[in-house]
Amino acid sequence: MADPPRRPLIGLTTYGERARYLVWDHQAALLPRSYVDVVTASGGAPVLLPPVLAAAEAVAALDALILTGGPDIGPGHYGAAPHPEAFTPRPERDATELVILHRALDRGIPVLGVCRGAQLLNVGLGGTLSQHLPEVLGHERHNPAPGVFGPTAVRLTAGSRTAELLGERALVHCHHHQAIDRLGRGLVATGRAEDGTIEAVELAGHRFVVGVQWHPEQDVTDIRLVSALVRAAELAAGRHEEVDR
Repeated sequence: MADPPRRPLIGLTTYGERARYLVWDHQAALLPRSYVDVVTASGGAPVLLPPVLAAAEAVAALDALILTGGPDIGPGHYGAAPHPEAFTPRPERDATELVILHRALDRGIPVLGVCRGAQLLNVGLGGTLSQHLPEVLGHERHNPAPGVFGPTAVRLTAGSRTAELLGERALVHCHHHQAIDRLGRGLVATGRAEDGTIEAVELAGHRFVVGVQWHPEQDVTDIRLVSALVRAAELAAGRHEEVDR
């Protein structure tokens, strides 16, 4: 009997946080299970990448990368002073994910940035962030309460990859108080909320490099974005195998 086709290896960056579970209370590398479930449902094999620089070595084996959500990126990475409302950054995670991102871009593998991941994609390409949206917009609908996702209507640019996947209008799950300000090199805004906040970006000239300010993993019945990433990974892996032969 022939072996089943190999699932593409999809790297998922993880949090480095103090966590309590069972009888333990200590530092942990962790990730919400929904990310793992949506990658698996999309046909990928999830590979968790802890927030340590050694994890960047794993990028050489990956077929695609998801930069996951999480705490605010240290503003020093984009030349800004900390805002009073900004959360405490995680320097080790920031440094690790920036290296992981650039290795993935150098290899040309597909990349999907989710919330913080979209912001990290922008910062990694020289862009900046708005550090506290309520101060700019006058409302908190993008981040209604701790642990609560706000429904956000997004208009997507016709002809963009995100619009091809989701249509030109989408209702998405948001939980963020920061957002992209000045776009990084090569990034194009392909989705905005009704208040003008950038909610989706794509990197010109790359097969699949997409950042979304919302959390697609929160709806496991709608796996279109992650499935598209996995399909792009399968195509990229096929090309790599042909080159190797």
